[in-house]
Amino acid sequence: MFCYQCEETLNGTGCTKNGVCGKKEDVADLQDDLLYVLKSIAFYNSKARASKLNEAKTDEFILDGLFATVTNTNFCKADIQSMIDEGFDIKDGIKKKLLSAKVIDEGSSSSFPRWIKEKLLGASPKAGEPLPLVAKVTAESLANINTGILATENEDIRSLRELLTYGLKGMAAYAHHARVLGYTDDAISAFTEKALLATMDDDLGVAELVPLVLECGSMGVTTLALLDKANTSTYGNPEPTAVNIGVRNNPGILISGHDLRDLEQLLQQTQRTGVDVYTHGEMLPANSYPAFKKYDNFVGNYGGSWWKQKEEFEKFNGPILMTTNCIVPPKDSYIDRIYTTGVAGFDGVKHITANKDGTKDLSAIIAQAKQCKPPVQLEEGTIMGGFAHVSALSVADKIIAAVKDGQIKKFLVMAGCDGRHKERDYYTQFANALPKDTVILTAGCAKYRYNKLDLGDIGGIPRVIDAGQCNDCYSLVVIAQKLAEAFGLKDINDLPVSYNIAWYEQKAVLVLLALLSLGVKNIMLGPTLPAFVSPNVLNVLVENFNIRPNSTVEEDMKVLI
Repeated sequence: MFCYQCEETLNGTGCTKNGVCGKKEDVADLQDDLLYVLKSIAFYNSKARASKLNEAKTDEFILDGLFATVTNTNFCKADIQSMIDEGFDIKDGIKKKLLSAKVIDEGSSSSFPRWIKEKLLGASPKAGEPLPLVAKVTAESLANINTGILATENEDIRSLRELLTYGLKGMAAYAHHARVLGYTDDAISAFTEKALLATMDDDLGVAELVPLVLECGSMGVTTLALLDKANTSTYGNPEPTAVNIGVRNNPGILISGHDLRDLEQLLQQTQRTGVDVYTHGEMLPANSYPAFKKYDNFVGNYGGSWWKQKEEFEKFNGPILMTTNCIVPPKDSYIDRIYTTGVAGFDGVKHITANKDGTKDLSAIIAQAKQCKPPVQLEEGTIMGGFAHVSALSVADKIIAAVKDGQIKKFLVMAGCDGRHKERDYYTQFANALPKDTVILTAGCAKYRYNKLDLGDIGGIPRVIDAGQCNDCYSLVVIAQKLAEAFGLKDINDLPVSYNIAWYEQKAVLVLLALLSLGVKNIMLGPTLPAFVSPNVLNVLVENFNIRPNSTVEEDMKVLI
């Protein structure tokens, strides 16, 4: 095992036995194998796509396979093995179709390096190149192939390949959420295949991989926009909402993760059952969507960030539905009350599968909830949310006037992820230390470090403008772009906006790449820099985008304010 895809990686270098996240060595190795199989599928499916022989189910499988390897998503050995087995079946099916259509000839087929060169570099193909190893892999031969990260010996190439891979994982997660609501984009899958193959091409060096990484960011913007359209078209535009953080005296179900369709089905099926529904973690922003406000048993949000699960899930008393990633290995005291769905999974936890039409039978969760005590109250009051781009821009004139009048001197984008390390107290301290003429723009679970602070407002404009989930960083981009237009600025970097972003896992990596692809510079990143970014690659990011690590509140305040 070697894994360094998240911020918690052991000693800031890599987990080599068990993951700090709770992932076991055998699961980590299987996830490496799964990624390799996905690359094999990508080889054949790219050819199928070029001949218009590709199928949507293959695109879905590749994206969901990537999503399953995101940190804290699926810890279940059997699930990953099952995906590998299915992957070989899918690959063999595409291969047979291509042979039948005479698109490929196993004896002298064009290899992916030629395809990559043609698409990326414009180089002329060479005749007679053999099929690459990744295309030849079988279930039997997979055990003899080094599919791990360290198989790439060159540190800089490895760094860029992993940066690209983690961007793809984040993109796959967001594409998954859009797809369950009926929104897809063929360009996302086409790029995913191209990028997966690029990570296997030894003819691509730093000069070729850097632009591809930025292209991943650009495709990330496309994916974020697609998900925004899916969510808002289905459930309405989020609106400023005071979200209740107290409890009622009814049994409840706690829903966590990111999948709004799962929340909708839970609310539909719990009507008139006497069971209340609460959000947790990244599901908090769901409270601001108009479509969900009609349900009288939708109480509000319970608890805080994902890493507080063990304490908060125990006190909730009722069942918990984990819809996506951010699972913390559950304690014995509540493991019989936790359920997973979608691509999430954990050994010993009940899993709810979707029917062919996407519906899910949640009756078992509801039945269990009826037998449980009401949640223990952790806190009371409300917190504000719902300031996605439509809501925020509806008061753009007010914001612009406040800037011109000097009431608002600076906006701080403090989006991204939260985590359990003590060092993340930095973000609470930073928010508290900000001058009163500054406004925080946030999205993602990083907000839990300061969204319950009493920071007040500026002329009715909240000093914490919460756009929503991590994917709603897209809203922050739209807000910044519209403000730049309003101020007559050609460069988004000329806005009175600074960036102090926290990262944890691969969706945050994709958001970072998205910002870079839009030309955003001077981003401060923490609480530590990614272990997968080599010194030379870091130098490239510093030279081109002036990315820098955070340090102390006092020193960073001098730089950002």
